[in-house]
Amino acid sequence: METAVKTVWAIDPTHSEVQFKVKHLVISTVTGLFHKFDGKIETEGDDFDGAKASFEAEIDSISTNNKDRDAHLKSGDFFDAANHPKLTFESTSFTKKSEDEYELKGIMTIRGNAKEITLKAEYGGTVVDPYGNTKAGFEISGKINRKEFGLTWSATTEAGGLVVSDDVRLALNVQFAKQG
Repeated sequence: METAVKTVWAIDPTHSEVQFKVKHLVISTVTGLFHKFDGKIETEGDDFDGAKASFEAEIDSISTNNKDRDAHLKSGDFFDAANHPKLTFESTSFTKKSEDEYELKGIMTIRGNAKEITLKAEYGGTVVDPYGNTKAGFEISGKINRKEFGLTWSATTEAGGLVVSDDVRLALNVQFAKQG
């Protein structure tokens, strides 16, 4: 009996972005991103159904285009980068739902708190670039509750509204390069 060849796909950081969005004062949305991240997908052959995915981002690379806010996010009030320098994700399942849609489940760990989350992964296709490298693209999205991961800092406005929403939307546009 033949076994399928294991294929490793590594994130191409120059053609990928990892963003998060959170409501601020309930009336606007702040977008942030991580500049330093790494990840891979392991597949049987070139089929992504049933793949294993892993990802990590360096907390110190966070940017919201505001130095004071970035410093606050890195502090003990939020991510506590000094004690928890990375957030990680390890998939538990990668299930094909349609031709270009997958459900990605796994364990997200932020600030030492691990919780299973479910993400939507939209497959953009696989192509060979002008240099002969095989690339695959995904748009990954989902939502987490920051308090479930120990990011519990809170403040309220004079009117009693939250300064920072508990819900954080994740948006990853990632390109993977087939290795070997």
